[in-house]
Order: sequence, then C-alpha cells, then structure tokens
Amino acid sequence: MSRRPTLAAVAEVAGVSTATVDRVLNGRLPVKQATTLRVIAAAERIGYHAAAVMRERLREHATVRRLGFCLQKRHDPFYKAFGEAITNAAALHAPETAVAVLDHMDALEPAAIAAQLLALGRKVDALAVVAVDHPHVTAAIETLHAEGKPVFTLLSDLSAPRRAGYVGVDNRQAGRTAAWAIRRLAQRSGPVAVFVGSHRYLGQETSEISFRSHLREHAPTIHVLDTLVNLEDAQVAHEATLELLARQPDLAGIYVVGGGVAGIIRALREESAPGRIVTVCNELTDEHRTALIDGVIDLVLRTPIERIGEAAVRAMVRALEPAGATPAGAPLLQPFELYTPENV
Repeated sequence: MSRRPTLAAVAEVAGVSTATVDRVLNGRLPVKQATTLRVIAAAERIGYHAAAVMRERLREHATVRRLGFCLQKRHDPFYKAFGEAITNAAALHAPETAVAVLDHMDALEPAAIAAQLLALGRKVDALAVVAVDHPHVTAAIETLHAEGKPVFTLLSDLSAPRRAGYVGVDNRQAGRTAAWAIRRLAQRSGPVAVFVGSHRYLGQETSEISFRSHLREHAPTIHVLDTLVNLEDAQVAHEATLELLARQPDLAGIYVVGGGVAGIIRALREESAPGRIVTVCNELTDEHRTALIDGVIDLVLRTPIERIGEAAVRAMVRALEPAGATPAGAPLLQPFELYTPENV
C-alpha cells in the first residue's frame, strides 16, 4: 500500500522548508507569491491531500493585478491573434494573480497613442504597448513611471529611458536573416526593395538597417533601393508595389519589415511576379500562408506571439512584486520562427 504524500515531501519537491509549506497551508505568515505558487504546484504534482486547500487560500488572499496591453488595429488578423495569446497567457500562467486588460489603438498618431496610454495606464497596475517612438509617447511613459506604473514595450522597442523593458524578437537578427534569404534565393541580379510601416518604429528601423548591413557586408553589388513607407495599409502597399514593379522591371527581391503585406501579395499576383521576385515578410496569417504555398512569398519570419505574451505577463507581474522587477530596461528576447512552403 503506497504511503500518502506528506508535507515534507511537498517541501522537498518545491525546494523549500517544511515551515514554508506549513505557512502556505495555514496562512500563518506571509510567503512570497512566487514561492506560494511553487509550493502549490509541487503539492498538486505529488497528490498532496491539502493541495486544494492551499489553492483556495491563495484565491482568498491574492491581490489580482490588472495588466494593461495597448495593441494596434483591432481588426488586423495579427493583432487579434496577439490579443488572444496575451489573454491565454494571463489565464494560464498567472490565473490567481493577474488579469489581462486589452485595448486597441486605431488612431496611430503619437499624441493619440500617448493619450490612450495615459487613460489605460491609470486603470491598470502595469502596462505593455506597441507604439511608434515619439516624444509624446516618451512623456506618457515618464508620467506613468512617476505614478508607479511600469510600462513595457512589445514587438518594437522605444527610446523612453523609463520604460521597464522590451519583450519581442531580436530585430537585428530578423533583418539580417531576411537579407541572407534574399541573397541566397535570388535567381537573377537586380535591385532589392524594402518596405516599412513607419520610420518611427524602432524595431522596423533596426530590421531595415540590419538588412542593409548584411547585404553591404556579403553582397556589396546588390543595390538596395530607397526605403518605401506603406503605413501598414494594404491599399497603400498595393499601389506602391505596382509603381515599384513598373519602375524596376528587374527587381530581384522585396523585404516587408512591417504590415501591409496583403497589398504587396495582391500586386505580385496581378503582375504575375510569383517566383520571379524573392519576397520575405513577417507573420503567418492565413493569407500569408496561402501566398507562401503559391510561391508568391518565399520566407516568413513569424513573431512567437504565444511566448511573447507569456514573457510579458510574467515580467509585468514580477515588476509589481516588492524588489521583484527585472533590471531596468532589460530586453526579454524571444526567438522568431521561419516558415517556407515546405513547413507550413
């Protein structure tokens, strides 16, 4: 007959003292939230009879933090998926301690972003934002920092000195990977084009600079054209691509750093360009997947929104704990994923 798991066994699995387990069980003295969660997880894992009591005590005494997330265009497939990933991350990794509050910014002017940041920031305990780099945004982050509200940047970093940290991919690696792909896959010589959504996204700027740097280093004869801005708008991107193809009939490659990819895909299909121009973009939406399979796109760099959502939730909760914040401005980089027609 197997023995019933003991309090000492819980302590051993959790890596804490039996006194700590006793405090979690009986609520006699305060225990750090992270330690409490570790003890409960250990108790549940080995089937300790009082695990349910521990979790109920946590629910009774835990302070639920409101984590605000300022994302962009609410109807964009990427941001809809990103919002779902963040909500799931909060429910899965901090169910007793945090709730995600999502807000979408349809007006992307810096002053409007700053106003929305301040409005949401005053309703939550910590904030994470996708935004352009601008003095208005920096000022809003400074104000929230002074009010004790840590602000993290998502996907694209900001120059704001008071931001709490960056959660996203290494944009330098992304840009150099895109350049490597175009350099190796291009079947003819010719110029290469780069599209960005805005020059004020530091992440896009870093990707563009790194793209150019790689080609300058490894393929100095490839001419990279002046960067085109599509405002992450499919119609603007479509018109700009048609003009580009008419102006550069020998175009060898396109790197789309930001959004608006749907318009570029449409233009390439209309001009019967699939396979002729090596095209690299971000995010594996349904439309991008189809274009990848059809040979309109050659490589997709996918942002790991699930891991970014999880890392952001954990960092924000930690930043709200006494002496629990990450070093100021520390980046929490997540590796991006690569997709070709052969692995979608």
